[in-house]
Amino acid sequence: MSLPSDYYERVYAGVLGKIIGVYLGRPFESWKYDRIMKELGEITYYVNDQLPWNPPLVVTDDDISGTFTFLRALPDYGNSLSLTPAQIGQSWLNYIIENNTILWWGGFGNSTEHTAYIRLKNGIAAPDSGSIALNGKLVAEQIGAQIFIDGWAMVAPGDPELAVELAAKAASVSHDGEAIFGAQVIAAMQSLAFIESSTDRLIDCAVSLIPKDSVIYRMIGDIREWHASEPDWHKGREKIAGLYNYENYGGNCHMVPNHALIILGLLYAKDDFQEAMKVVNTSGWDTDCNSGNLGCLLGIKTGLAGLDAGPDWRGPVADRLFLAAADGGRAITDAVTESTHIVNIGRALQGKTPIAPKNGARFHFEMPGSVQGFRAESELVTITNVAGHSESGSRAMALNFKGQAAVSTPTFILPAELDMPGYSLVASPTLYPGQVVKTVLSADEKAAVQLFIRTYDKEDKLAQIDGPVIRLKAGQPSEQSWVIPSTGAQPIAEIGFDYRDETAVTIYVDLLTWDGMPTAVFSRPSGDGEFPWEPPLVWRRAWVNGVDLWEPWWPESFRLIQNQGRGLVTQGTREWQDYEVSATVKPVLLNQGGIGIRAQGMRRYYALLLCDDNKARLIKALDGDTVLAEADLPWFYNRDYTLRLQAEGTELRAWIDGELLFQVQDEVQPLTSGAAAFVVEQGHMTSEAMTVSPIS
Repeated sequence: MSLPSDYYERVYAGVLGKIIGVYLGRPFESWKYDRIMKELGEITYYVNDQLPWNPPLVVTDDDISGTFTFLRALPDYGNSLSLTPAQIGQSWLNYIIENNTILWWGGFGNSTEHTAYIRLKNGIAAPDSGSIALNGKLVAEQIGAQIFIDGWAMVAPGDPELAVELAAKAASVSHDGEAIFGAQVIAAMQSLAFIESSTDRLIDCAVSLIPKDSVIYRMIGDIREWHASEPDWHKGREKIAGLYNYENYGGNCHMVPNHALIILGLLYAKDDFQEAMKVVNTSGWDTDCNSGNLGCLLGIKTGLAGLDAGPDWRGPVADRLFLAAADGGRAITDAVTESTHIVNIGRALQGKTPIAPKNGARFHFEMPGSVQGFRAESELVTITNVAGHSESGSRAMALNFKGQAAVSTPTFILPAELDMPGYSLVASPTLYPGQVVKTVLSADEKAAVQLFIRTYDKEDKLAQIDGPVIRLKAGQPSEQSWVIPSTGAQPIAEIGFDYRDETAVTIYVDLLTWDGMPTAVFSRPSGDGEFPWEPPLVWRRAWVNGVDLWEPWWPESFRLIQNQGRGLVTQGTREWQDYEVSATVKPVLLNQGGIGIRAQGMRRYYALLLCDDNKARLIKALDGDTVLAEADLPWFYNRDYTLRLQAEGTELRAWIDGELLFQVQDEVQPLTSGAAAFVVEQGHMTSEAMTVSPIS
């Protein structure tokens, strides 16, 4: 089946619908209908400012992190339709940091996903990891299979059979029974919504693809009958609450009652996005999950016009989303970026080449209304997305200045997000010293604007570093490059444009991007604190911490302790390809330890290791370890060893204390890019710094 002509834009609308729905329902998640009606009334817009604790709007959430992270199993395994549940399970182990990312860590036998993770960790592959046979019917039929499913539908536009097949594989990692059937219904409807406008036909197709003796099948039939005879959705909800309720379908958050509310909102809203959000959220129970699934479905079905038909859902969100996972360089992202990834998976499944708007620019603004996380820092500037004003595309971001003001977009965790409520935010920066920033701007009249970055300082507050001033002539595009200077080991949190004139002007940003390898030394930045646990501390948050202990009060920059198994701390992005990493490490007591390169999570990387059998090894971790090379190397505890590791194309080179030990080619499933890492296996290892640089 050919891809829809508006595939990219419809995926973008689906991603927006997903995150808007999650952000809308999150503040009152798990509330019941009566409490919502009493304290908030019908939900017609974001309610954060109505709550005493005034929670932030854009937050980390399992619905979002799991949806856009677990889908990476497809590209990680070659975008093959023969992808197996076991491979998706391996992706769980790679991208999840135990007790820290993506999932609700509610305990074995209580949290369905936590239970499945422990099964996977203990060597029980999917689909057994999520099966009723092992975990019991109650645990296996909770809601999680449904909340992570949207991406699998969006890579199969107009092909509900494929969407249902992929949904079953993905859901079976952690769920079984009715939970899988519910996930399949959502996936089928979302897939078909790319090419079908009739809600009845969406539902007819979806239920035809699940067992007719299932509870989900029967329940959907009941809701459709109630809807046909009862015009008031409140009374329709009462019927659901009377039969398909939490009392009849128990556990922490069962699939059946919540799936019912999605069908309720879909039927009663009649393609009105705001009405759908009102019905599904006011109805209560798992509001962010239900709202996210329905929001994605209606985003696909009605497109950007449907999202924009009511109040301004998109403005407060500004495309922003967080993916808190072990691949930290992708944590700070946006709806356009994630839509591009999804579209390219969908294209790959059909044998088509990937898209790269404006030659792969990070911020290209090609989607109508997109701002990709840019926010105005003053009322003297507004941000809009406009047609034209682009040399290599069709749209641009317009900055409408009325006076001195700045606009910026995050490249790392911002101060207000350091103590994120609920799910913690784990991330690495996306921009580093030594990389080359490029932007293309224009204006209708003569103007000047200055590039800048902001980094954390010795007090863990943001400090601005000014870049070049870009002087624009009326109607003439101007391209500007800037090599990012050293930041003293502090993470870069923002990049933006600073306008320092009083004259009103509109400046058009065609694109903003960066490339190249960083030149950076990662260590504890110097500060005024007498003790290690005093500021600066935020630099540590730039490392994705996957070891058991790395506390701030130790004197060394890195005192890494892993009690059992192997742990990593990583920093960098998936865009890092050919580079060198080096560090002087001191093994205090360990089975294996050293440095890693091209790390793509907890279980995909290359590593140069000192091993407790008096050997040095160069390994590839990919569904287990492959030893690429080894050598005898008697080494001793409490002594410093300088490790150096290069990756260039498929060649890896490794030195210990200045001696070239290994030079090998890895041409079978090579890891082509990823972050730098410290690696510790059952032990204690220290280091003062890690250096990352281009290969000289």
